[in-house]
Amino acid sequence: MNLDDATWFATVDKSNMLAEIDGLPDQLETAWNLGSQLELTPFPDVTRVLVAGMGGSAIGADLLAAYLEPISQVPIFVQRDYTLPAWAFGKQTLVIASSHSGNTEETLSVFEQARQSGCQILVISTGGRLAEIAHHAGVPVWKFNHSGQPRAAVGFSFGLLLTLFSRQGWIPAQDAEMADALEAMRAQQASLRVDVPTVKNPAKRQAGQMMGRWVVILGSGLLAPVARRWKGQVNELAKAWGQFDTLPEADHNTLAGIEYPEEMLTNTIVIFLRSASDHPRNLQRSELTRQSFMVAGLGTDYYVAQGNSRLAQMWTAIHFGDYTGYYLAMAYGVDPTPIPAITSLKNAMQS
Repeated sequence: MNLDDATWFATVDKSNMLAEIDGLPDQLETAWNLGSQLELTPFPDVTRVLVAGMGGSAIGADLLAAYLEPISQVPIFVQRDYTLPAWAFGKQTLVIASSHSGNTEETLSVFEQARQSGCQILVISTGGRLAEIAHHAGVPVWKFNHSGQPRAAVGFSFGLLLTLFSRQGWIPAQDAEMADALEAMRAQQASLRVDVPTVKNPAKRQAGQMMGRWVVILGSGLLAPVARRWKGQVNELAKAWGQFDTLPEADHNTLAGIEYPEEMLTNTIVIFLRSASDHPRNLQRSELTRQSFMVAGLGTDYYVAQGNSRLAQMWTAIHFGDYTGYYLAMAYGVDPTPIPAITSLKNAMQS
């Protein structure tokens, strides 16, 4: 498939997912500004935060947890299930119910349990049943407008949470970091847009390497949840199999599994995500692990996040992965927006 045929893209990308990816820097900026303006009743006495969400509504919390690790004394946990952990109770726990549609059954379940457990609660959603129940219960709702897929709203699912932590005083002000991240994303984007030919477009070339191969993404520290995001975009955009792993953990188990089955391993590509914020030992592990994989016959490549700040490095890596997943979808000739397998399962669960 010719990844430089932008006219053909429009016939495949019927819902214009490309516009969502092109607009990600603007979306993140919008979320940051919106979070600064939304009404906020202080949450006193909070010592821990739990974000309940699934899929695209949960990945923002994963990213936030990694980003906040060195700067926040209030820990954040992500719950992707129906039940509220036993430790999450009382006013010391803030439960954030994050659901793009407002109808996610797992999130609705945790929301009800949080009410029964006396937790402080905030809802982040575009509306739906969750927002309706919250309004009737007197629970604050941070509502945002986004009509696309939840995975395309990652700027909102992260940006609103970051603003909340900043406004609550749980972390230092992030205005300078956000400005740097937006500048770095837009600078990198100049080489990733659809009108940039493959020979000069690293995301198109990355997608070309993934074509027809089993895809594995590895990241460490700040970029560990970004690896998860890349994996999800490979799955949902390109309808292709992908998985993610993290360093240094992968060197204590995954590294041993590079002998069998030979047929699959030789058809695998492992992409290492790196940044200047990585722990020096993890950078060393990344390169040595890559060398071991190459000797074993696996394909490998790496991406180095751009930007001066940790926030910029996280978000340039996210944006690059989104473009790569999109171009992989175009290479396979598949519409990146519909997710028929997931929709079918949801319908079966409802019946």
